[in-house]
Amino acid sequence: MNQKLTEKGQRDYELIQLALKQGDQHAYAELMHHYRDSLYFTMLKMTGDQHDADDLTIEAFGKAFKNLNQYTSEYAFSTWLFKIATNNCIDFMRKKSKGSFAINTNIGDEDMSVQVVTQSLDPEEQFIKTQKIDLMREVVNRLKPHYKKLIEMRYFKEYSYDEIAQELNLPLGTVKAQLFRSREFLFNILKNSKEKI
Repeated sequence: MNQKLTEKGQRDYELIQLALKQGDQHAYAELMHHYRDSLYFTMLKMTGDQHDADDLTIEAFGKAFKNLNQYTSEYAFSTWLFKIATNNCIDFMRKKSKGSFAINTNIGDEDMSVQVVTQSLDPEEQFIKTQKIDLMREVVNRLKPHYKKLIEMRYFKEYSYDEIAQELNLPLGTVKAQLFRSREFLFNILKNSKEKI
């Protein structure tokens, strides 16, 4: 273990070892518990939209847990997690916007200013994106048909909340509530999955 780690860093490092070596689901849940709120507020600050922030928070944990074996204790887990989250958020914002835009945010004590110019994915990025989509489709297929449809419309077809409400002839509030439940189901499937997420 890296001796330069803080007490919090050592706690995270031990949880990561439990998650990796024993597939301990409580370790994953503990890591999420420690950082979910601060990560959500960082995403909210970057996007200005609570639904996007919620989606991006869950995505960031999914990516971090899937690549947990790449984490090294050279850096604090929180720094690594927030880097994944901000990069993912920048990609999301790039896709959402057609031009270039600036994002100002601070992670821990570091102040970051990023100028983003949109560009298409290179072949490697496209391959990784396709793999991630395939993995998520496998998980989504385990949901009940109604929730599966909602997730597919929101994340695979990229419908807005309004478009989903119109398509399914449901009130907007109902769509948002059901999508929230769908994401919770999805997270629980991932969390309880025998394979590491």
